Amino acid sequence: MPNHNTEPLESLAFVVPVYNERETLESLAEGIARHAAPHPFHVLFVDDGSTDGSSEVLLDLHKRYPWVDVVRFRRNFGKATALAVGFQLAQGDIVFTMDADLQDDPKEIPRFIEALRAGFDMVCGWKRIRHDPWHKTIPSRIYNSWVSRVFRIPLHDVNCGFKAMRVDVARHLVLYGEMHRLIPVLAQQNGCRLAEIPVEHHPRRSGVSKYGIERFVRGAADVVTVRFFERDGASPGHFFYPLGSFFEIVGGLPMLGAIMALAVGRVSEALILVLLSVQMEIAGLLLFGLGFVADRTVRMHPPVNPSAMVASEHIHDERKEQGHQSW
Repeated sequence: MPNHNTEPLESLAFVVPVYNERETLESLAEGIARHAAPHPFHVLFVDDGSTDGSSEVLLDLHKRYPWVDVVRFRRNFGKATALAVGFQLAQGDIVFTMDADLQDDPKEIPRFIEALRAGFDMVCGWKRIRHDPWHKTIPSRIYNSWVSRVFRIPLHDVNCGFKAMRVDVARHLVLYGEMHRLIPVLAQQNGCRLAEIPVEHHPRRSGVSKYGIERFVRGAADVVTVRFFERDGASPGHFFYPLGSFFEIVGGLPMLGAIMALAVGRVSEALILVLLSVQMEIAGLLLFGLGFVADRTVRMHPPVNPSAMVASEHIHDERKEQGHQSW
């Protein structure tokens, strides 16, 4: 019996950050095209200042395929900024993010779409079996477990690069630093419904991993930042004012001790206690001042997406071919 369902298929936008991955780019593009069909789709590669010839490969793909666009950064800005730019340029119903090293398998694309159709706003991949060296997998597991507990987020693999989300979710993500690792957390804070599916993870075929201890430390710092803004971002004074009050109250105790020391003739000890009291009172006043300034800043200067300030070149044209949709 013929299928009379004329509901149009969702259009897909793939945002792929690239940094020195020239060997895998062609295979990745072809894999996406193979598994995204029959959906209208487009692939946006964001070249984050590559120096290995990735730019030339991407330009060749752009010339050969009408569904490939390229953004080139003049220097390396980081994955979070690359995604932020891509999210603002992406057009479609569903936005995918994938790493460019082919450790993410494009064959999983239909499963992400089905999960979104079930009513979720974002679907995250879970590398249940991971083919990476121990010095990368162990810190990642510790990080994921920590983030899951801190934010009470029901995911095993928060920072997996393979994700799919509705376009309005992507557009409202403000990314900087190492915030790409916390995309599900930011989405959950915006009220989005999250899901997770196990995905096949492949060993790296070429190139060098960009992971290092420095990125782990930066990612941990961003967890603290996001947690602070989750609790007190709307009114930072709620964090600073209690601390200021604590120092003001406790700062009076050394002054009482100084008075008692003077009463028994211990002048030198009294002077030390007076100095300690004055320092604590000043610290309290500074914390009150920080709280006031932070509150005023939040009210006068709402957050700005840093992607608008990145120096880049968007390589794009209006070509169209039968069976494909270009933006």
